[in-house]
Amino acid sequence: MIDKTSPMDVPPQVREFAKKSVDQAEKAISTFLDSASKSVAMTPGPMSDVAKQALAITEANLKSSFDFARRLMEAKDLGEVMQLQTEFLRNQFGIAIDPFKKMTSVASSGANDDKEKPDLI
Repeated sequence: MIDKTSPMDVPPQVREFAKKSVDQAEKAISTFLDSASKSVAMTPGPMSDVAKQALAITEANLKSSFDFARRLMEAKDLGEVMQLQTEFLRNQFGIAIDPFKKMTSVASSGANDDKEKPDLI
């Protein structure tokens, strides 16, 4: 059986390389998301709100992933890795569910608004 408390021996050079890699990836993704946000803002239309929501969800998801990667690099043992993974999955689930709840709420309130309007025909 695996001992969850035995320390993980990761050389400091490997941790430093991993940290730099995560920082570079986060910077590249941030630049991409900024460009995408500007592009969406410049093209008005009925789908621009959906695109903005999709970008916000993507940004929250990526921020959570980068934070998880940084915390994972500092893990001392397998037990901490498992705890971090559990927290990450809970957080990702929340990121996915919250926008869905908002969208279904808006959709249902819009449907209710349509019921309250008299037919003009």
